[in-house]
Amino acid sequence: MVEVEHWNTLRLKIYIGENDRWDGKPLYKAIVEKLREMGMAGATVYRGIYGFGKKSKIHSSDIMRLSTDLPIVIEVVDRGFKIEEAICEIKPMIKDGMITVEPTIVVWVGSEEEVKKFEEDAVR
Repeated sequence: MVEVEHWNTLRLKIYIGENDRWDGKPLYKAIVEKLREMGMAGATVYRGIYGFGKKSKIHSSDIMRLSTDLPIVIEVVDRGFKIEEAICEIKPMIKDGMITVEPTIVVWVGSEEEVKKFEEDAVR
């Protein structure tokens, strides 16, 4: 195993609703498919169990509330220039949501071949 620290990486978080759609499919699926198509390092979708957005409406998985529009967060970590490209592609897909970006330090762990792929872009 080889470890390489990357200092020029960003964490992208996309906040949307579970019921949001794009071209007839759930928006979170469309976004993840777009990210994969773009060759991003990876993406994870989180489904919130309780929260509210800018309209202050509570969204809950509580059986008493039976909300059908739970919060969804899509998280992506990759090199800065890749995150910038992703934002340009994804922003037009979101009608009502929020995107945040923050710097993060990543320690890539894997085989020499896997890590070498990321070493080349470490200083970009």
